[in-house]
Amino acid sequence: MNIAHVALWTRNLDAQVQFWETVFNGRSNARYVSKNRPGFESHFITLGDGPTIELMTVPELPDAPALPEFIGWAHIALHVGSKATVDSMAETARANGTLLSAPRMTGDGFYEAVIADPDGNRIELVGA
Repeated sequence: MNIAHVALWTRNLDAQVQFWETVFNGRSNARYVSKNRPGFESHFITLGDGPTIELMTVPELPDAPALPEFIGWAHIALHVGSKATVDSMAETARANGTLLSAPRMTGDGFYEAVIADPDGNRIELVGA
């Protein structure tokens, strides 16, 4: 069993597509525009030969909870390869203002940094 894809709501579909293509070298499919649900549009982004992210939007999305922790998914963690790759990606994120947590060894044995996507969702970059 494996996860088929993870879906993410966004107000700015184009910014999210550009983020996933630029930061993670993702490959986007053509934009899907629903004929049955007015305003619904999406893109699937494939990362390497692994996970797929579905980016979705509709008009008038409500705000997400403003608290740092809440019921629901907390983050997505992507294994990006080596510690050097984590460091490099974290430095790029620092330069563009999206680094949330600098690279470090966690108490549970992961080497990780945390970055934000255009909507502020947390993405852990994990390296071996």
